[in-house]
Amino acid sequence: MRYDLVIFDNDGVLVDSEPISNRLLAGYLTELGHPTSYEESLRDYMGSAMHRVHDIVLERTGRRLPEDFDDVFHGRVFAAFERELEPVPGAVGVLEKLAADGVAYCVASSGSHERIRVGHRKTGLDRFFDDGRIFSSQDVGKGKPAPDLFLYAAERMGVAPGRCVVVEDSPLGVEAAVAAGMDVYGFTAMTPASRLAGAGRLFGDMAELADLLAD
Repeated sequence: MRYDLVIFDNDGVLVDSEPISNRLLAGYLTELGHPTSYEESLRDYMGSAMHRVHDIVLERTGRRLPEDFDDVFHGRVFAAFERELEPVPGAVGVLEKLAADGVAYCVASSGSHERIRVGHRKTGLDRFFDDGRIFSSQDVGKGKPAPDLFLYAAERMGVAPGRCVVVEDSPLGVEAAVAAGMDVYGFTAMTPASRLAGAGRLFGDMAELADLLAD
């Protein structure tokens, strides 16, 4: 193992939540008079914190989203998670291997702490992540592509940025990791490889990751 810490993004990397949340986000924005397709939601918002949704809508339309937008959206998302959410295929095996080998790992997500925990409880990944391994953009006040979240996670885990590798599936996340001075492995299951060009290595099957990390 060439790294002292593996930092996982959550949505789309550990839990298969991106199709669910972006379908619901596109639908809710359209319902509010901001026509958005599923593909546009993935392009513009995948991997971002909620403030980016508000910022982009305001910039494009001059209109603010309702004050209860986040609460309504998360209510819909959490209900859908309870019905549909599954771990990303291969994620459990990777986490079991890291734990067995004594390799430090954590999750650093643009999503809220509540969103992370709801998803982990539903998928059973909560057994791998105690409170000390979970970091959210809420902790630093800004989401990706700012590097703050990854730097905060590394600091809290006691590892220098240059000894970390980030596992990401969004262009915003890759940009944030590069800005933090960390290596990045880009997961291409949902995102074209061309959009993750800043990553040092690319892979399309999570089951491959343990072997890649051992190279």
